[in-house]
Amino acid sequence: MRRIGVTGHRDIPEQLLAHVRAALDTALLAAARQAARDGAGGLEALSSLAAGADQLFADIALDRGAELTVVIPSGDYEDGFADPDELARFHGLRKRATREVRMDYLRSTDEAYYAAGAYIADHCDRLLAVWDGRPARGLGGTGDIVRYARDRGTPVTVIWRTGVERA
Repeated sequence: MRRIGVTGHRDIPEQLLAHVRAALDTALLAAARQAARDGAGGLEALSSLAAGADQLFADIALDRGAELTVVIPSGDYEDGFADPDELARFHGLRKRATREVRMDYLRSTDEAYYAAGAYIADHCDRLLAVWDGRPARGLGGTGDIVRYARDRGTPVTVIWRTGVERA
């Protein structure tokens, strides 16, 4: 099975959303085709289902027929969803998952987020990063996970557009 993971920002600027959606879809389609050519048995998508890039990736992956593996950083992870729509989307995607992996953290801390991101990087053949190229705002942020993946030799595809700034 070919495994594609995601890391990315929660807040994707509106002017970048169509580009991100198209790039994720193209990358997942290419991975599915490669898996079929290699006889790899399909596509597995790994995501923590955070708002923003993670949920968008999971939606597209499921639409492409991938099996979804959800990586939950902590026991109270759901409490971090301030927006009821994003929480409902999390629940909907989680129900569609084939597999769930839980990190051994009771509370959502930077360490828990880092552990979940590292797990995804450790268990994927390619990491898609919806990333503006800037340093992480806290341990376990997108920049940290991209660096971790690159350090361990996991191929990383960065999805962003030059000149677009996050809030």
